[in-house]
Amino acid sequence: MRKLCPNFDREDGLETILEVPIPEEMFASMGSNLALRCQNMLTWMKAQTADKWSSPIIAGRFNELSFLLYIVGSPLIPLQVRLDNSVHRPIRDSSIEASTAKYIVQQYIAATGGQPALSSVNSMCAIGEVKISASEFYQSDLRVKVGTTEEMGGFVLWQKNPDLWWLELVVSGCKVISGSNGKLSWRQCSNQQSDISKGAPRPLRRFLQGLDPRSIANLFIDAVCIGEKIINNEDCFILKLETSRAVREAQSSPKFEIIHHTIWGYFSQRSGLLMQFEDSRLLRTNTEKDDGVFWETSSESVIQDYKYVDGVNIAHSGKTQVRVFRYGSGSASHKRELAETWKIDEVNFNVWGLSNDFFLPPLDCIRNNL
Repeated sequence: MRKLCPNFDREDGLETILEVPIPEEMFASMGSNLALRCQNMLTWMKAQTADKWSSPIIAGRFNELSFLLYIVGSPLIPLQVRLDNSVHRPIRDSSIEASTAKYIVQQYIAATGGQPALSSVNSMCAIGEVKISASEFYQSDLRVKVGTTEEMGGFVLWQKNPDLWWLELVVSGCKVISGSNGKLSWRQCSNQQSDISKGAPRPLRRFLQGLDPRSIANLFIDAVCIGEKIINNEDCFILKLETSRAVREAQSSPKFEIIHHTIWGYFSQRSGLLMQFEDSRLLRTNTEKDDGVFWETSSESVIQDYKYVDGVNIAHSGKTQVRVFRYGSGSASHKRELAETWKIDEVNFNVWGLSNDFFLPPLDCIRNNL
């Protein structure tokens, strides 16, 4: 990952630290030599200022990238994760399916380092790179040919607990900042105002992709085991979670209603590790002209490359496939397929000096929430 940028104002000055590191592959594509790459990177960074967004070409590209980064790069999960350090629930009066799920979660805790190792983590910083593509578009029953594009970028992720986190994600010049301060979750893109998520603060989906074992265990401790499935030649147990009606109503608004949001986790019977994470959401937008338009978003993350960091076994790479369906009264149905390949380059636990003030939302979020 490229973390430094030369000082263009003073040749003898210190190099500038990039807020969000970018992949070396992305930096190498910016020119034929180091000087040209650095100059192009400077031009690229200056092109992202607000006065450039009025250009129809840049605005259109940013809207497309914003869609990709919201749907694939920074989605939230619907359920609030408990802050318990000790992941334990009594199995008395539980169904067989719920008791089995609790046993599988305990095996997962052991596979990721054990309860003492997970409880020793108070904060985390992760740096990684992504490749995002959107190559398929279907309108009704017709396949619309679009040019296959692959956008590269990097991200920095900070976390103090499941309700205190901060993400900065830059892909091809478009930046998304997303976070939670323990009271509300929000997102902000380069050319848009901040968007506040309704309901209780929720964790970033990226944490549940093998990066935060304690949150994964706390999430699935209330699941039920619904069967088995083979994932990448591994026999896996399937754990399932459904959002309650109260949670769905809290996260809905006058403009849209969440019909359902379901989560599945696939845990290896051999290793106990989480091999795949899925979720599916159906919402209906409310309009005055018709009965509403339905949007169904299904995400499937294959999780790989587990490595130990300070005694905690976390995933360092994977791939997420996203399918978005749109249909409804008076609306032409269409489907789009998106994909993200991600890789974790660096992880550090127990970051000194990481205070709650680091997770404060933008001013417009605070004003809108008053």
